[in-house]
Amino acid sequence: MNRPWMRRLSSLSRWLHIYLSMASFGILLFFAVTGLTLNHTEWMAGQQRTVQAKGTVKLDWVKTDHISKLEVVEHLRNAHQIRGALSDFRVDETQCGVSFKGPGYSADAFIDRESGRYDLTETRSSFVAVMNDLHKGRDSGKKWAWLIDASAVLMVLVSLTGILMILLLRKYRATGLTAALCGAAASIAVYAYFVP
Repeated sequence: MNRPWMRRLSSLSRWLHIYLSMASFGILLFFAVTGLTLNHTEWMAGQQRTVQAKGTVKLDWVKTDHISKLEVVEHLRNAHQIRGALSDFRVDETQCGVSFKGPGYSADAFIDRESGRYDLTETRSSFVAVMNDLHKGRDSGKKWAWLIDASAVLMVLVSLTGILMILLLRKYRATGLTAALCGAAASIAVYAYFVP
């Protein structure tokens, strides 16, 4: 590598590869581990806890034509320490259905509009199930979706700077590219021959 621009490009790609890898280390490790746990959900079977509760809301919140949704939601949150985001609030002639969702979490309340009484079912999953839902971006909100997108961009940049480094290192170019092609070919072969 005699040309100065190639030395600078090699140095820059190595610098980018190292620091992008380190900056994304935590999130890459998270997605690698949760990818494994998602692929083996049987390891975590039966790690879910469901709680039933009953209660009453004020009649003037639900018996009128104008349902006091905010008051109902806040009452349910405060009375039962509900932590998920509001995902649905359904109203029909006889009842209101209120659903909350979060990673590894759901709570559903059914309120009788005539009496104000409700039944609540809250389901909390294990820590691993919460992590798996975060991996998939399920019920985790827009900010977490942005983090998933940012981590995908980081993975692409780490991959591209790694390929660039191999291309610029003459001594390791052939073996590095061969290893990359073998890895890609093995993935394609597994898909072509073993995936139904």
